[in-house]
Amino acid sequence: MVSGVVASNTHRTLDADEFRGFALVDSVAPLVFINGADTKAAQIFTVAHELAHIRLGGSALSNPSLGDARGNQVERWCNQVAAEVLVPSASRREKLERDEELRDTLARLARTYKVSTLVILRRVFDAGGLSSDDYWNAFRDELARVGEMSSRSAGGGDFHNSQPSRVSRRFARAVIADTLEGRTLYRDAFRLLGFKKASTFEELGERLGVT
Repeated sequence: MVSGVVASNTHRTLDADEFRGFALVDSVAPLVFINGADTKAAQIFTVAHELAHIRLGGSALSNPSLGDARGNQVERWCNQVAAEVLVPSASRREKLERDEELRDTLARLARTYKVSTLVILRRVFDAGGLSSDDYWNAFRDELARVGEMSSRSAGGGDFHNSQPSRVSRRFARAVIADTLEGRTLYRDAFRLLGFKKASTFEELGERLGVT
């Protein structure tokens, strides 16, 4: 599931600094929730991070900072798994170039691997390309830069395109189909899917190929 807002009377936007995602472990239907207010590249990392939690078999609320996750072995392990999945060590070493400016390296490899520059920065550090002090200084600067870019580019979107991602397309299709077959009340379907209009229900059903 992906959403950037809390569906309440205030319709509060989720803060990426507050949390980036969570994992709920269940033998039948494990769930990963991603904070849709975060950057797209950061969301990709969070998916891998939360899947690592699912693999461990423990539910977790995560703010998977790539800084270090010091003092928390589980979070540190999930960070390492996510980083290795997205930017494998062997491939990363092949693509590092001597005497390239750090900012240029971050931008180039972020495009190559489709991840955030913060992920690449951590992988450069893991490869021994930066001292601990240099890494932390660069991390703080890059985190501030990414946050500023994200706030400038934030905007709205099409409800019918974004809502299936918020509740998951499979879940939305199942609820709509179950409602049309008479097993779920429309009132309950609207509540589960996060809207109140029959016209929205009908259009969403058409877009998902249910009606």
